[in-house]
Amino acid sequence: MSQTLLTILTIVEIVALVVILAIYLLIVARQLRSISSTLAEVTWGARAVERQLRAVRSNVGQMNSALEDIATTLPAVTDKVEDLNRGARVA
Repeated sequence: MSQTLLTILTIVEIVALVVILAIYLLIVARQLRSISSTLAEVTWGARAVERQLRAVRSNVGQMNSALEDIATTLPAVTDKVEDLNRGARVA
């Protein structure tokens, strides 16, 4: 083979390699854009959850107080229901 032919084939091979690499880079860039879009949606959702949890945090004290009241009252209610059930069985 002549030197000129080998040089031309080498240049063609280098150009083909560069074109293939460019195509793969474009594919990777498209996938990264898609991932970026998905992450933006996830971030938006996480911020929405955070905002809603702030409201819950401010009401936790009230909820705990109400649950403590229920916990202290419930045994007495249970005893009364059991007494009523015993009275209903006797009658």
